[in-house]
Amino acid sequence: MNNPADHSWTHAGHGLPESEPSLNTTAIATGLQLPAGFAAIAGDAELGPAITTNLARVEKKLREAIANSDPLADATSRHLVEAGGKRIRPLLTLLCAHLGDASLPAVVQAAVVVELTHLATLYHDDVMDSAPFRRGAPTAHEVWGNSVAVLTGDLIFARASILVSELGSRALGIQARTFERLCLGQLHETVGPRPDEDPVEHYLSVIADKTGSLVAASGQLGAIFAGADPAFESVLVEYGEKVGVAFQLADDVIDVTGIKVKSGKSPGTDLREGVPTLPVLLLRRAAADGDRSAVELLQLIDGDLTSDEALAEAVAGLRGHPVTAESWVVARQWANEAIAALAPLPEGVVKESLSNFAMAVVDRAS
Repeated sequence: MNNPADHSWTHAGHGLPESEPSLNTTAIATGLQLPAGFAAIAGDAELGPAITTNLARVEKKLREAIANSDPLADATSRHLVEAGGKRIRPLLTLLCAHLGDASLPAVVQAAVVVELTHLATLYHDDVMDSAPFRRGAPTAHEVWGNSVAVLTGDLIFARASILVSELGSRALGIQARTFERLCLGQLHETVGPRPDEDPVEHYLSVIADKTGSLVAASGQLGAIFAGADPAFESVLVEYGEKVGVAFQLADDVIDVTGIKVKSGKSPGTDLREGVPTLPVLLLRRAAADGDRSAVELLQLIDGDLTSDEALAEAVAGLRGHPVTAESWVVARQWANEAIAALAPLPEGVVKESLSNFAMAVVDRAS
């Protein structure tokens, strides 16, 4: 395995701009707030400071990894990093590393890799979905155009690939297979289900690829580079797949509940953009089964939603329809299965935090 500190690839344009200020890990750590579900970490006298310190190191290395001596590449690459984010994936890497020796330096580098990969996919997803906002800020393609946004996503993924190659062939294989699934998920979402395929099953498969795969890899890489018991890897992969699906399903429902979430995404955005989500797929199934209220609501949803008034009416209608409650049931089933998958892990703060996170994922509407 190459030395993670040896970044001989800087000649390709990577490097801090001349005006780049130094980043202080202690200052970053002071401003960090753990996402919902991870209170047990903050309350642990040993684990809390260790996780927070390593998260600060991840944040520092993230900014170093995307920094570029080319002004345009530097500005576009920084765009989403500086917009913030919950850093769920690197947090899971760092947390799962505490099943072994979390102090090993490769753990932080693995956490940086998964977040860079996630960021790269966001640039691509926003172009594919024509999304106007991400994390409360205009998306990159709205600022610089589609081509620049796609190339920025490619550039960030290239940086992730360089970093993961330094971690060795095992990590590179996990990264490659994960990225393959991310691409396949986006492809299958774009073309839609086959005529003989159930749309709900198709959608669950899509989000397992687009969301579950990288969450699963995050925990797995943390365990690997901390030297944890190899038997824990399959547990963390199963957990990550299921909690990732639960997370995305909850996002689907949040979009139609009328709640403006912290990401800056307005309620009904998916409806307006025609993005398939579980509540709408269940509504179509209900309409096909003869539910008159579903048929009438679909006429509204499939109509012109460009005005805020029409969108608000569609959101309110879907929020009050039984398919929304049914969608929450499905999301909670996936979260419960994720928790059940943790059974082989030793009792302690790591297992408790993973379980609490799965519960928090489907309780974000409260």
